[in-house]
Amino acid sequence: MALGQDVEQSDWLIGEDIVGPELRPALRSMKEPGTANPHDEQPADMDGYVDGGDVHLNSGIPNRAFAVADTTLGGKSWDAAGPIWYATLCDSQLSSNASFSDFARLTVVHAQRRYGATSEEADAVRAGWDTVKVPL
Repeated sequence: MALGQDVEQSDWLIGEDIVGPELRPALRSMKEPGTANPHDEQPADMDGYVDGGDVHLNSGIPNRAFAVADTTLGGKSWDAAGPIWYATLCDSQLSSNASFSDFARLTVVHAQRRYGATSEEADAVRAGWDTVKVPL
């Protein structure tokens, strides 16, 4: 958002400005988890999910779901996908021990509430979760 880029202009990399030489070019890639640097072991989908792994290791899965939804919709992240994810994160139904599936279902609910059950936004959110193999 700070750079004003649309989804096509963005490189989807996180932490470029804070990593040292061993972690260049970035700490994480939202679009292609596991490729940000030579030490990045983030799984890109549930096939690579690390049972017992910490939240940072497995966060590539929901990050990629967001990136897929967002690039499917095009434009700027804060136009559609961002508000859907933000509304989900603020939802009191999202518990502190929610699974990826719980969160995914709630993102679909918020996409449907905001844009309609058969909207391209709801379809894009479903496609994101389908890509990372998180069951709804």
